[in-house]
Amino acid sequence: MELDVRRRRRAGLLPRGGWLLPTCVLCANGFFASLRPSEPFLTPYLLGPDKNLTERQVFNEIYPVWTYSYLILLFPVFIATDYLRYKPVLLLQGLSLIVTWFMLLYAQGTLAIQFLEFFYGISTATEIAYYSYIYSMVEPGVYQRVTSYCRTATLTGYTVGSVTGQVLVSAAGWSLFSLNVISLISVSIAFSAAWFLPMPMKSLFFHQNLLEEGKRVGCGKRGSQCNGDLGGAAEPEGIEVQVPLNTEEHNAEGQQISDYGSISQLTEKKSVPLQLVLRILWKDFLHCYSSRTLLCWSVWWALSTCGYFQVVNYSQGLWEKVAPSSHSNIYNGSVEAVSTLLGAVAVFVVGYIKVSWSTWGELLLAAFTLIIAVAVYIMDVIGNIWACYIMYVLFRSIYMILITIATFQIAANLSMECYALVFGVNTFIALLLQTLITVIVVDSSVLGLDLFTQFKIYAGYFAVIAVIFFVSGLYHIMKNCKEPKQEKLDSSGT
Repeated sequence: MELDVRRRRRAGLLPRGGWLLPTCVLCANGFFASLRPSEPFLTPYLLGPDKNLTERQVFNEIYPVWTYSYLILLFPVFIATDYLRYKPVLLLQGLSLIVTWFMLLYAQGTLAIQFLEFFYGISTATEIAYYSYIYSMVEPGVYQRVTSYCRTATLTGYTVGSVTGQVLVSAAGWSLFSLNVISLISVSIAFSAAWFLPMPMKSLFFHQNLLEEGKRVGCGKRGSQCNGDLGGAAEPEGIEVQVPLNTEEHNAEGQQISDYGSISQLTEKKSVPLQLVLRILWKDFLHCYSSRTLLCWSVWWALSTCGYFQVVNYSQGLWEKVAPSSHSNIYNGSVEAVSTLLGAVAVFVVGYIKVSWSTWGELLLAAFTLIIAVAVYIMDVIGNIWACYIMYVLFRSIYMILITIATFQIAANLSMECYALVFGVNTFIALLLQTLITVIVVDSSVLGLDLFTQFKIYAGYFAVIAVIFFVSGLYHIMKNCKEPKQEKLDSSGT
């Protein structure tokens, strides 16, 4: 490992300062980009005297723009992130956050706030650069450590921002406008930090170090990767059989891919044509989703994330309807902070729970998803703000537990290339479903339902997911019970 690290560093593929410098800078970027004390109070701010928008304008005309823009931008940003090697996209994320919060301070009118939501959609779509940048800068031996650091930085920033906003509003009596000023300063610091990130020399697809691990060949060439077998990966194939994908295939210029030449030339020819990248992605997609295990967890991921986005996006609006901020104190910041912290603790604890997920996973998903459905329903019908807060904390905590389990089950034996593809596809499907729900249920041009009716639909949506996975899990267990009996009968017959 040490020889490999030194070789990669000599080739210019790792920063001279090791993994610590880019990790620290990226964590600083993530912390300040997430430290936005005004975010838990966004809906009261838009409905208040600063913007003076109506509920229909905010919920049915403005908020849906984020969903549409996120969906439209996700795939182009995914490709651009790899082609531009992460750092430019991180800078774009910081710039879009600055524009978003500058417009929150000074923009007026429905159309201007809709443009604001579009820029916020850019910042959300470009988050992929934050979570994938570090893998191009460090050796595989510290992937788990740096991933933990980066995710902890964003979680801490979000929690600190929520607590700060609540303290400033409740104890110091600051205006919501002032919270947006602090958020603007924070995201500006994040943008400044991004400039100090080293520029990666490689990426997953377009700019590969072909000598480093052998030619990128897709998930299908990686032994047990993507096959749903969580029992360990096969040894990687030798470098001489991993270059290239198919010597008879042609690239975009009409040249044979075998023109990459000898092993000694591979470090010089790192750029991969778009046609080949898309072909690799398609083959990886077909291979990965042929696994029942991966497909099952991915379906739950996409369905539940769609519902999660809808509930989180409109929960502030529901709280505003139950207890208007103009007539009572609001504790949105405290609720967001508590739900984040409890979710983080629950995720930590679940890492020590031993469960046969291959056997009981679907039934457990069904049971916990049903609890989510009940929590969303109670939040909608109870009419008490404190009950709404408690149900929201329960909802977020359970979702964070389940999405963590799903993440591990999907990623356990995926190569880094497949990991990016599968989670990108799952997120895209979730956004596609969310867009469909938003167009039909939320958008004022179609049904434009009120928030209480919307949340009943979201509760029913989670209940349907629970039923689907209960039936699937029950069938899976019954099938597994029959197979040993059939094998026993076959053996006794012989």
